[in-house]
Amino acid sequence: MFIEERHEQILKIINEKGRISIGEIQETFDVSVDSARRDLRILEEKGLLKRTHGGAIPVLQVGQQKPSRWCNSQLGEVYENYDAIAKKAVEFIKPNDAVYITAGNLGYLMLKYLPKNIEFSIVTNSIDNASFLRDYDNISVFVIGGQMRPNGRIVDSFAQESVRNMRFDVSFLTGAGFSAEYGASNGTPETSAFQRAIANNSRKNIALFPSQKIGHNAFLKDVDASKFDILITDWDAVEDELDKIEDLGIQVIVVQKE
Repeated sequence: MFIEERHEQILKIINEKGRISIGEIQETFDVSVDSARRDLRILEEKGLLKRTHGGAIPVLQVGQQKPSRWCNSQLGEVYENYDAIAKKAVEFIKPNDAVYITAGNLGYLMLKYLPKNIEFSIVTNSIDNASFLRDYDNISVFVIGGQMRPNGRIVDSFAQESVRNMRFDVSFLTGAGFSAEYGASNGTPETSAFQRAIANNSRKNIALFPSQKIGHNAFLKDVDASKFDILITDWDAVEDELDKIEDLGIQVIVVQKE
């Protein structure tokens, strides 16, 4: 197989699976570790992928993130790194905390790991999240009102106004991208405004972003990086970008494969 053909196949795998590892390139194409790394370096220099620790992920375009019409309960395949981030995040919930949990998929994944031996409150703008939590006797659930989107989430002006009258001990936020330069970003104006309202009224803000979204800037800025206390990401995140984020005084937690 010619090098160009191998590069085409590498890009195809990344686009289909969302990532590729050095080991997978070695095994699939029967090449050395040096050749696999060289392939990724060449493709990154052409702007066709982004190298990570041990592999590569796709390069997201600014406008690539589209508003989801799927509700959280319709989640199909769950990426291993998403689940690991969600599991780590719940460790920051303390007794009697007032907690906002993102209406995004990472927030929904957090629910199954919530502590059952302490009492605390959760504020949510997700119908799916509220429904999931209805049988938790140790959790007081508050649902933010407003116009519901097809995906079961509420982020309109009514919701934003409600949030301005609330205070949170800790908020877990996610989005389409996170970088040291741009902070958290998203694809829709209402979502961005809602996220800002949450972050401005929270004592501690924790960013939950998988490696695929680290270093990516989406269309609209949600929350400046300086507003976050902690970033939780995974083992494939770009180390150079994580160093820049740490330089801002943000604690970076990198979860590992189990």
